[in-house]
Amino acid sequence: MAMTALTLSMHGATAVLTMNRPQARNALDEQMREDFTRLIPQVRDDRAIKAVVLTGAGGHFCAGGDIKSMQATVAGKQDVFDSRNRMLGLHRWFDELLDMEKPVISAVQGSAFGAGLSLALAGDFVLAAPSAKFCCVFAKIGFVPDLAGMYLLPRLVGLQTAKELAFTARVVAADEAQQLGMVYKLTSEDVLAEALAFAERFASAPTEAIGYTKRVMNRAFETQRAEVYQQEALAQTLCRESAFHQEAIARFVGKQPPLYQWQD
Repeated sequence: MAMTALTLSMHGATAVLTMNRPQARNALDEQMREDFTRLIPQVRDDRAIKAVVLTGAGGHFCAGGDIKSMQATVAGKQDVFDSRNRMLGLHRWFDELLDMEKPVISAVQGSAFGAGLSLALAGDFVLAAPSAKFCCVFAKIGFVPDLAGMYLLPRLVGLQTAKELAFTARVVAADEAQQLGMVYKLTSEDVLAEALAFAERFASAPTEAIGYTKRVMNRAFETQRAEVYQQEALAQTLCRESAFHQEAIARFVGKQPPLYQWQD
């Protein structure tokens, strides 16, 4: 299924969401925001989908917010509360992406700037081509980091480095981004192919168990240990009754190959 600015395609059990405005380096405009709003629940609710790859068309990931549309909004003198509601709308679908109970892999080529940086960091794993460049660019236009940038970046790179990246708005190359903790793996320039191969490893994974693990870990830094214990107990009780667990135990007892085994 294809939308105007965001496309959805299937590769086996992997859904690929491609930001598709190459003429604007896949800048996030109103149409793309609407497409994310419609497509993320579709991907989330399809039980046949085991993993998600997020990428951009035309050699770039996402250049951030669409400056031209921002200028048009200013010219139209949008009410300040309309602007607030617009940001809250962004947060709703972004949270659904960030908390999707399936592995999400960001496949980054070219620019991942501003909101595009936040979109990249929404992935559980960020794979980066040699051409990938990351920038918390907001200070250059007098903005603060948005789309959860001030939440995600300090958790990945530490508070002091996050401040430096936000205050200076400097561009970070792929190899440095890996050293800082933003990038999980450096790839060839064919980052999409490598991301698809990586995602395919989750095809036989216990999606529900991984999803619950992700949900708890995403909140671990602001959750008290006692609450994590409660979530752990609930999740393990559910998993113990799952069809996946029952089959996995039967295979173990019967000395059969496991249902799921990570392949390097």
